[in-house]
Amino acid sequence: MSTVHLIIQGKVQGVFYRASARKMADQLDVRGWVRNGYEGNVEIMAQGADEQVEKFIHWCKQGPPAARVEKITVEAVAEQSFLAFNIVH
Repeated sequence: MSTVHLIIQGKVQGVFYRASARKMADQLDVRGWVRNGYEGNVEIMAQGADEQVEKFIHWCKQGPPAARVEKITVEAVAEQSFLAFNIVH
């Protein structure tokens, strides 16, 4: 089981990044949350089986078609308890 905190920078707001991330997380059985950051980035907390989280991180490096990911920061964090993957406002 892995839990990671991601910061995705680039053109990632206003391009359906959050909705697409939730859809991908649901397909991979990854739990956590996604939200828009204050500096135009997207912030994600993701938890799941190691292999599934790695696949999710790989997807985040590309994002949806309209996104232009410039940089992604991945930090392992302590395990938390999530029931689903949600968009946080």
